[in-house]
Amino acid sequence: MLRPIIVCLSLMFALSAPAWAQTNVNLGGIAVDTTAALEATADSLSVDQDTGQAIFIGNVVIVQGDLRLTADQVEVVYGTDTSQIDRLIATGNVTFVTAEEAAEAQNADYDITTGLLVLTGDVLLTQGPSAISAAKMTINVSDGTATMDGRVRTILQQGNN
Repeated sequence: MLRPIIVCLSLMFALSAPAWAQTNVNLGGIAVDTTAALEATADSLSVDQDTGQAIFIGNVVIVQGDLRLTADQVEVVYGTDTSQIDRLIATGNVTFVTAEEAAEAQNADYDITTGLLVLTGDVLLTQGPSAISAAKMTINVSDGTATMDGRVRTILQQGNN
C-alpha cells in the first residue's frame, strides 16, 4: 500500500497565492539511522591534510543504512574531531533514494549530526506513482518528515495504482 503524500492543496489553487508556497510532506519510509556507518565510492578522492577537506569526485555513491545518495561531487565536512563526519555537501545530479521514496535535485546538504537533508534546485520527490516538486526540500531523516518550499507542484495518484 502506498503512503500518500500529504499536501496542503489549497495553496496550489488559491487565486491570490504568491509565486511560492510551503508544503509539509510525510515521508513515512524515509527514516534513516544517522549513527550507521557511511560507505563512499567515487572515481577519485582529493584530500587536503592542512584543511581536513575531502572531496569525492565523479559517480559518487554514499550509503548510510537504507539511504543512498549519489552525485557528481561530494565534499566531506569534518567536525572538531577530525574522525567524525558532520556534513556531506553534494553537487550536480543529486539523487536521494530509500526503499519507498526517491528525490532528485541539483544540490544537497546532509547534516549528519542533526539528521537534516536540504535539497535545492529543481527538487523532485516521487513516492510510488505520486510526485511533488519544489525549489527546496528539507528532510528530517531521523523522523521521516519534510518541508517543501518554493512553487510547490504535485501529482497525487488516487486508488490502488
